Amino acid sequence: MKSVLLDHSLDGISSDLRCAVPTLGSVPSATEPPSATNALLDDVGKAIVEQLQEDGRRPYATIARAVGLSEAAVRQRVARLQEAGVIQIVAVTDPLQLGFRRQAMVGVRTSGDPVGLADELAKMPEVDYVVITAGGYDVLAEAVCEDDEHLLELVGRRIRALPGVQSTETFVYLKLRKQHYDWGTR
Repeated sequence: MKSVLLDHSLDGISSDLRCAVPTLGSVPSATEPPSATNALLDDVGKAIVEQLQEDGRRPYATIARAVGLSEAAVRQRVARLQEAGVIQIVAVTDPLQLGFRRQAMVGVRTSGDPVGLADELAKMPEVDYVVITAGGYDVLAEAVCEDDEHLLELVGRRIRALPGVQSTETFVYLKLRKQHYDWGTR
């Protein structure tokens, strides 16, 4: 799932709310038949998602007025969208403020099944994003670590030890300049 980041502050601690919409693992390919999930994303469903992308804590009554439904109908629609995995509404925090001072993207080349490798990477608690790719790497994994020692242990001892890993390349984040998730709906 890709997520929409929504800024909020609680008790002086910066946090965000995220409303997620499907990405690689959950988006049907162009050749797959339409699913029941697609039926949830009619014009009204898309309008509800866009309202939540703007503010993940927006009251259902406010959304209802904006999309022309009753509050109960919006509540039911949001529940169905969540149950179907179309959206999720979660708090997104700033890793730096929580003591995670090192973030990196790890490119992995494999001699084996990239799907199996991606599944193993996704099980690691430090890994918050995994995508199977075409190009120079078979899999990209984003890692959030406490410090350089933690990142070294993760990459050097755990990721490289996974079956089929041929090589890795780690791209350490120096400064985050943009992270937005408000791309809307199509």
